[in-house]
Amino acid sequence: MEPRPWGRHRALRHPERSGRYRPGMESVRAVLIDIDGVLTVSWQPLPGAVEALREIRGAGLQVALVTNTTSRTRASIAGVLADAGFPVTAEDILTAPSVTAAYLAEHCPGARCALLNSGDVAEDLEGVTLVEDAPDVVIVGGAGEEFGYAELNRAFGHLQRGARLIAMHRNLYWRTAEGLQLDSGAFLVGLERAARTEAEVTGKPSAAFFEAALARLGVTADRAVMVGDDVESDVLAAQRAGITGVLVRTGKFLPETLREASGTPDHVIDSFADLPALLRGRA
Repeated sequence: MEPRPWGRHRALRHPERSGRYRPGMESVRAVLIDIDGVLTVSWQPLPGAVEALREIRGAGLQVALVTNTTSRTRASIAGVLADAGFPVTAEDILTAPSVTAAYLAEHCPGARCALLNSGDVAEDLEGVTLVEDAPDVVIVGGAGEEFGYAELNRAFGHLQRGARLIAMHRNLYWRTAEGLQLDSGAFLVGLERAARTEAEVTGKPSAAFFEAALARLGVTADRAVMVGDDVESDVLAAQRAGITGVLVRTGKFLPETLREASGTPDHVIDSFADLPALLRGRA
């Protein structure tokens, strides 16, 4: 596909934009994209998502897939997406575990860490020392069968003895083929209150996560767009970092969460399939 000169199209005027100033869409050079609920649900492509991503890449825009997924490594995610037809590699993906590893290296070098997570992401926790007993840090990843009473109570015990609490994200739930499922944010609140501590969050919605994605792409915030299905963690968090936010009505999107949100998304579209038209200013 020949690159399209999207930069020559007029800026979009969208009825659901906030009143805050944002540069026109003609200035966009990079697109940050959540995966689960935006490109896929239960790792199955959403209608039109593969074609839309191909069109965006064909237009010469840079792409980073930014995800709080903690059940798979970057390489595994890239393999699944590529098999489904998405034009991506592991280098295009930034996960909460990989950002967490970088955060620990900077803020807790040499720390002994206990990991509470569903799925094996050790490959993306490069340089992190994982232990079972007497940790300096408790890392909370994504929820699953591993989040039983014994495991949560063990983490609670570590925190009572002074361990630092680091969470890869605060997501309360996510969308699967079977509907909405609880995520670790629901358990994290209980751990924080019981242990009288506050988690340091490394994945979305932390500003550090978005800064890491922009640094990887080599673009400034005013030249990037973030597309997500979580109005708070994906969209409004990106907007606070200076990135234009686009909310999709797929995945975990619920009308009530949009109504009750702490702010207003810059743009709201039905699905990722509509993003190329938005970027061209024809929505």
